Amino acid sequence: MTAYDRPEERAYLGLGGNIGRPAEAMSAALGALNRNTEVKVEQVSSLYRTPPWGKEDQPDFLNAVAAVRTQLSPRALLDLCLDTERALKRERRERWGPRLIDIDILLFGTQNFAEDDLHIPHPRMLDRAFVLVPLAEIAPGLSLDGRPIGEHIGRLDSSGIERVSADRNWWRDANPPVSS
Repeated sequence: MTAYDRPEERAYLGLGGNIGRPAEAMSAALGALNRNTEVKVEQVSSLYRTPPWGKEDQPDFLNAVAAVRTQLSPRALLDLCLDTERALKRERRERWGPRLIDIDILLFGTQNFAEDDLHIPHPRMLDRAFVLVPLAEIAPGLSLDGRPIGEHIGRLDSSGIERVSADRNWWRDANPPVSS
């Protein structure tokens, strides 16, 4: 089955970074994904400044979530995201460590998918306010694990999460509003 034979799915991608110019890197990543004939960026959240998670002795992150439509398989979408990170010079040195760009598949339609390096829904998504806050902005009616997204956010510490730009078209700008 080719990509064009597959039904189109909506996927949600989490984007973030905290070194270099992460807003520009996220903008470039979304632009590259949108230029792919098998991916269409439909909606992008505001840009958020968030405290580091997992490894706290590093600069704050910028985060956003994007909804895309794609005919790619989950594996092919992951490969495209990883290729995009590499093209933007992402280096993987330390888990949860500083990075210029990170692109995670959060959800892929209603599919559950599990392989060694790809789990959908994202296995730590429900523990991360920096993911759920921007996700709720573009998908406020979303239910995760049988509960509204707002309930999940309500049980997390979302202090320190600050919307940097309410303009959801920030990613289309050659010079996004905030670098880091």
